[in-house]
Amino acid sequence: MKPTEADRFFDALPETTREFVRAIVDTANAQGVEIYSVGGPVRDWLLDRPVRDVDLIVVGEAGEATEAEDGGDDASDASNSLRVSRLLEASMPDGARVTRHDRFGVYLLRSGEVAVDLAQCRRESYAYPGALPRVAPGTLEQDLKRRDFSVNAIALPLSQAALAKHPRLVDVGGGLADLQRKQLRVLHERSFHDDPTRVVRAARLAARLDFSLARNSRSALRSALRDGAFGRVSGDRLRREWTKLIDDAEIGVDPSRSLRLLSDWHVLAVLEPGLALPRAAVAPLRRLGRTIADPPWRASRWRPWVSAMAVWLAGVEPALRRRTLARFSVRGEAARRILAFPKSRDGWLRSLAKARGRGAIDAVLAPLSDEDLHALHACAEPTARRRIMRWATEDRLRRIPLTGEELLEIGLEGPVVGRALVRLRTACLDGRVTNRDEAIALAREIGRRTPPKRKRSASAKKRPTKKASRSKSSKKPRRPRGDKPRG
Repeated sequence: MKPTEADRFFDALPETTREFVRAIVDTANAQGVEIYSVGGPVRDWLLDRPVRDVDLIVVGEAGEATEAEDGGDDASDASNSLRVSRLLEASMPDGARVTRHDRFGVYLLRSGEVAVDLAQCRRESYAYPGALPRVAPGTLEQDLKRRDFSVNAIALPLSQAALAKHPRLVDVGGGLADLQRKQLRVLHERSFHDDPTRVVRAARLAARLDFSLARNSRSALRSALRDGAFGRVSGDRLRREWTKLIDDAEIGVDPSRSLRLLSDWHVLAVLEPGLALPRAAVAPLRRLGRTIADPPWRASRWRPWVSAMAVWLAGVEPALRRRTLARFSVRGEAARRILAFPKSRDGWLRSLAKARGRGAIDAVLAPLSDEDLHALHACAEPTARRRIMRWATEDRLRRIPLTGEELLEIGLEGPVVGRALVRLRTACLDGRVTNRDEAIALAREIGRRTPPKRKRSASAKKRPTKKASRSKSSKKPRRPRGDKPRG
């Protein structure tokens, strides 16, 4: 029997994801529910690219009408939510977590490394350009037409009920032809007006797939920019889109390519006048992207988007850097790091060049945060990068043979303990201390060489100052005006 499109799609999924999705589809078959895979997973499967997460949509009661009646959305929404809930209850594997977003009618399913989005078919409306959409139950066609680009508006029927209605791929916007042309095309001319952040997604997808923006879509973008559509997009939404752009580096996307497209499309200059991608930032951003894709050292608290923004904005004027951070709603500690990075970077690189020995390098790099360290590595020349890499992968993890408590036990106290820890770490990294006995000997020598802190005697504490000891009687009496000294 010739395999169906659904069979080939299942074969392309990772094994654990395949089992998870099959369980949901089997439950949908038992309940007679139409279920489809849509969006990026279908697009990537058609392009023979790896499929990771899966997006599924369920056709609810509103799917039988071309337009929901006024006042009927609440009842349809409740009925569809119940349908999705029953589908989940009957197919969820043990240990899976469900996060529900009621505003958008989406369930996020996580089980280990498996991620599945399950939603009812929806339609959207926008109160004004740049607003978050109002969502209501809709038909399959309405759900596909509300999407950002035609290549993401293709549905693959998976369940028996879906295959009975649509034996093959559902393509309402010409997405299959656009895949052949390797282009991104919006589904209507007001698409960028409705949601201006779609242009950031366009830059991400174009860089990821090596696609171009279709001519009519470039015209729609220029119209949205001219009409000030980005004016009502909050800084929080822009920062979230920036984070997604940087996170794409995990799958091998060069962040500088996405930023270059946004600069060429004049989006950056509209977000903040004068903002662009400096030429000097291209190579460091590309280098940082490779580090995100394949981290050379462990950094559990690293926020890549902070490092990337520090690298990107290091070459712009300080005033523009501050305005850009304000536009992206970057505040607090992250903003201070990004603002200070250009000057700090230059100082760290000078200190690295002068450092002699691994202990001296440790003294330069140890105080840096993970964000600063990755940004510095991306901006450094080869010699400095090698020093940073060696320190981060080897020296950063080294532990000296003695602890602060043990130094107290052998007689050191006060500030001497801190200084001894620094000296011991430097000596260990430079190879002058190789074991615990040598560390104890050096610590005792440091204690002997450190002069004891002088204690003030009781009489010294009571002794008044020179100014205070002068009594009123010892002062010269003031001579009345006009009197002459005797003589």
